[in-house]
Amino acid sequence: MAKKSFRCSHKDVSLDIELKIYTGIIKLNNQTIIPLINKFQSLNLSAIIDFDKFNGYAITHHSTTIEGSTLTETETRLLLDEGITPAGKPLLHSLMVQDHYNALLFITQKAKDTTAVTPEFIQQINAAVMKQTGSIYQTVFGELDGSKGVYRKGNVSAGNTYFVGYDKVESLVKKLCAGITEKMITAASVPEKLNICFDAHFDLVTIHPFYDGNGRTSRLLMNYLQGFFNLPFSIVFKEDKAAYFEALQQTRQNEDISVFRNFMYTQYAKYLQQEIDKFEQADKKGKGGYSFVF
Repeated sequence: MAKKSFRCSHKDVSLDIELKIYTGIIKLNNQTIIPLINKFQSLNLSAIIDFDKFNGYAITHHSTTIEGSTLTETETRLLLDEGITPAGKPLLHSLMVQDHYNALLFITQKAKDTTAVTPEFIQQINAAVMKQTGSIYQTVFGELDGSKGVYRKGNVSAGNTYFVGYDKVESLVKKLCAGITEKMITAASVPEKLNICFDAHFDLVTIHPFYDGNGRTSRLLMNYLQGFFNLPFSIVFKEDKAAYFEALQQTRQNEDISVFRNFMYTQYAKYLQQEIDKFEQADKKGKGGYSFVF
């Protein structure tokens, strides 16, 4: 797609640039992630009780915390596992968590079905994310329901970032989907596939097509693509929220996608290594159990 439309040129650069904005600088290139993925996929995860479920809880917890949820790890698990709404916390936060987890289940199934990436599909993801928390917006175009995955009909900004005009949203999302689809057909190597996932995440959140839930929707689109490619899902860790926002901002300012790619590769490596370490430690002790990356 025409990246200049929203200030990103997606230069084809190496991934061996040091990522200064990430705590504990990690040096990566486009091959170092492959052994971690191979090691992770070789683990006997079927021996881990409810691994997929609790891994999904973790993805939901980190993603919703980045967007303001105050639920703790335990509160997230109890809400999703037993339906226990935490006392003293805004109901909105519990609804946000429930919606995100259901949206994650939705994209996981769609990845198994190899659903095409279309504007309608992206709108369905956002509708799932905002199902219980979407607001009603009064616009010159009439009343719009933010829980239905509708595109915004107003201009927005966040901090120092001004997103594209609402009149460009529909065409940019169409171009984004067409570009993703074309790349999905030709991608062969793991780095190529991961770059599609990470770039789609960046592009969608930069277009910012919805009234709310853009970050969650973009991260879920990334997870969908990873599922489509039979790769482990990524987590953007809540403790790295500031570095995440800084990576987004620097990528836009410098029009250099390598910044965001590098950040996402470090997050991916962090997640995979944590899971490998936990599995190996449990295996040495001869204990079963489940993983919960908090």
